[in-house]
Amino acid sequence: MADKYLDCTQLRCPMPIIKLSKELKQMTPGQTLAVEASDPAFASDVQAWVKTMGHELLELKEGPVQKAVIRKQ
Repeated sequence: MADKYLDCTQLRCPMPIIKLSKELKQMTPGQTLAVEASDPAFASDVQAWVKTMGHELLELKEGPVQKAVIRKQ
């Protein structure tokens, strides 16, 4: 279970990444954030963003509603 949850299912690119970035900035290292998004680009966007920012992608489930769990580093 994640420390925080963020619902981005009604948002389109780039808003899910912007929202999760803002949320992670408020969290402490080691905490986890679960994000759900329905934007088709979310899976590739979140993978690239996590790699660029140095966080850890713990889980990524693709489908009509995609779910990512990210650990802040």
